[in-house]
Order: sequence, then structure tokens, then C-alpha cells
Amino acid sequence: MKPTFQIEIELNNTYKTVAGVDEVGRGALAGPIVAAAVIFESYDKIKRKLKGVNDSKVLSSKAREELDPLIRTVATDFAIGEVSHEEIDKVGIGAANVIAFKRALDKLKKVDLALIDGRRFRGFEYAYRCLEKGESKSLSIAAASIIAKVYRDNLMIKLSDDFPEFNFASNKGYGGKTHHDKLKEIGPCPIHRKSFLKWLDKPRTLF
Repeated sequence: MKPTFQIEIELNNTYKTVAGVDEVGRGALAGPIVAAAVIFESYDKIKRKLKGVNDSKVLSSKAREELDPLIRTVATDFAIGEVSHEEIDKVGIGAANVIAFKRALDKLKKVDLALIDGRRFRGFEYAYRCLEKGESKSLSIAAASIIAKVYRDNLMIKLSDDFPEFNFASNKGYGGKTHHDKLKEIGPCPIHRKSFLKWLDKPRTLF
């Protein structure tokens, strides 16, 4: 099943401007959580250009990198919201997720409804609709998932130069045996989410 604009078209009967919203990095041990919001218009004119767009998780890194500039060009508007590891430790990942969505939406010129991937959401001042497995159903959400993923992946690749011990260029801050073993060996670095590392016996910071 590939995403379409069907849901956006139906929502346009009530809401003129619908933004697809998605996040990446929620489960990572290091780095920020990043959300993207994407708005498309004139669906019939652009759907053929976006035929390669799908849930970012089912696309290769190369495909995402190729689709990212296309989405940015075709979109009526798009924006990115970022919440740092320090903020995540302070407010918790659930609240950080909401903040990331809000920061992305706040940067858009206009939005009447946020179409959010997921089953549940705490909510905020924007009108919103949750759509379970939204990246596989809505082209706007799928596009947002790609924008967010490419942005965060590139950020983690850059941060890998500062903390080569953790190979962020490869794991993007997510867990795994090698990452866990390195944490046990030398402790977390400054961009690790300390609230995610309570399983460490004696966490210490690498400076």
C-alpha cells in the first residue's frame, strides 16, 4: 500500500490547508528529536512527481536523499522543528515530541489542520487529526517523514566527527550492541540523552 492524497482531499472539504506531520529520533539514545511539517496543494498536478514518495522507513538512504530536494521544491510549504537532547532530558520524550511538532507547525505560513502520524497525541492549540500508520496512507505525512529523516541523519553524521567513538554516522544515535557496549565501556558523551541511559550501572560523561 502506497500513500495517496485521498485523506488530504477529504479533509479539504473542511480545512483549506492540511499539513502532514511526522517525527524521527524518538527512540534514539543520542541527539535531538526532529519533526517535519509539509503542505501540498494542486494534488492532481504534483502526484506524478511524487510517485516515489513513501514511508521513509521503507526507502533506502539514497532514495530519501533524492526525494528530499524534490519534496522541498514541490511542496507549497514545509518546515522543521527540533528538540535537543537537553530538552528531552528535562521534559521527557512525550512532551518533546509535542514540542517538535509545534515548532515545525509554527514555522509554516498558514495551517488549518495538522495530520499527524500515530494513534494517540496529547494535543496542542492546532487543530489536528491522528492517522495510524499515516506514512503509508498520506503522501503529506510520508513526505514529512522523509524530510525529517534526511535532516536528522545528516545532523548525526556531522556530530559523528565530534564523537567518533560512537559511530553516529552509522547508527544515527540509535541503540544496538556496539553502541551499548561502548556506553558501558566509556560512558555517555555530551549529546546522549541521560534519561534514556538509566540502565547503565555507573554512567559517567565523556568530555
